[in-house]
Amino acid sequence: MFCDETGSGFTTFGEFDIKTQIRKMKERYIKKGAKKFIAYFQNYSNTYAPIEKLKKVYFSAIDEDIVQISISTRPDCISDEILDLLEELREKIDVSIEMGLQTSNYHTLVKMNRGHTLAEYIYAAKKIKERSFELISHVILNFPTDDMLDVIETAKILSVLDIDGVKIHSLYVVENTILGKLFKENKIQIGTLDSYIERVIQFLEFLSPKITIHRLVADPPNNGTIFGNWGIPKIQIINMIEKRLKEKDTYQGKYFFKWFEPKTNKFSERS
Repeated sequence: MFCDETGSGFTTFGEFDIKTQIRKMKERYIKKGAKKFIAYFQNYSNTYAPIEKLKKVYFSAIDEDIVQISISTRPDCISDEILDLLEELREKIDVSIEMGLQTSNYHTLVKMNRGHTLAEYIYAAKKIKERSFELISHVILNFPTDDMLDVIETAKILSVLDIDGVKIHSLYVVENTILGKLFKENKIQIGTLDSYIERVIQFLEFLSPKITIHRLVADPPNNGTIFGNWGIPKIQIINMIEKRLKEKDTYQGKYFFKWFEPKTNKFSERS
């Protein structure tokens, strides 16, 4: 519906095998002073292949300078068989899993053709956490069909599931997608930058303070983007979010304990 094959502004040497890709990326960042690396399987759904093929790909990424393998996937591409393989991989190297929720609004998930709804995400997240994997979830806070209540509910659900980290995105639009077609036909309207910032603030306020924020906004793909980040550099948006947090004298988890009872680890009773 809306995803680009390159991922969020991420560049790889996809024409080469995994070991060559890793070597080339390491060479690029060693020049900038990097010494240790995470091998990130980002594009597409990286658990969607026969087990033997996945095993070959994952294990080929093990390298002396690689400290973790991060695997990005979808709720409908998680199974016990996949998790068994990742546990086998974890015996050799640290493993984290990234999985997109995007929104708690299951009507939006259907409209965006995600291929899963909220229940599937919760089911997959629980299976992953039962195996004690680090789980990082992706969210998009400014879907045209979502409102602030959806943003708050998304924060609550991630908190209840004890997610380890979250990557926050703004919605971008690329060519050759259904979303791109709707955007060109003026059938969807993306909110303002100010409204996105307010959604990020509210999301953070209701999110558990234990959850690590890996990203406040992402880079749209370099090519084919019709709309992305209101034409403003990512760092500028991050600075605006941080400024707004200070202006409101607010922070991550400000309202978390108002709806979640930390002493009993249960929801507070409501009338």
